Amino acid sequence: MTANAADPRVKFETTMGDLVLELNPAKAPETVKNFLEYVTSGHYDGISFHRIIPGFMIQGGGYDAQYNQRKTRAPIKNEAKNGLKNVRGAISMARTSDPHSGSAQFFLVHQDSKFLDYPGQDGWGYAVFGKVVEGLDVLDKIAMTPTGRLPPFGQDVPKTPVLIKKATVVEAAAK
Repeated sequence: MTANAADPRVKFETTMGDLVLELNPAKAPETVKNFLEYVTSGHYDGISFHRIIPGFMIQGGGYDAQYNQRKTRAPIKNEAKNGLKNVRGAISMARTSDPHSGSAQFFLVHQDSKFLDYPGQDGWGYAVFGKVVEGLDVLDKIAMTPTGRLPPFGQDVPKTPVLIKKATVVEAAAK
């Protein structure tokens, strides 16, 4: 993923440390625009990582600390056919079996997951729209959080909530 001076960055201040994401609007314009609207509206403040699978990914963006679902805007078009890959540190849109159902939920790839890349197992794949540029150690720490079964999700739910305390757009580092 090549970076441009204009590539926006988002900082997640989590209960386990900070993550800085660099987004790729050139490759995933609608997904980045959608994500930034959720960031600037405060949607991700106080949100949980509700699904954690070490060696695969951590998912968040839809539920608060008590696992109440937050309201979202309409889903966006799947931009997985953009050449970006679901490699360690990538941020991708979460979705249902409907390829065009992504809205606010996302996942951070813990380890390379090529089977999620376009065309994936369903002809679509999962749209990568950025990457972690600071805090891979925090990603690892979150991925190692003990999980169990917890309604309404079933398994892979952190036994102790892992939260995004605040999400903000930050200045990109000088190139």
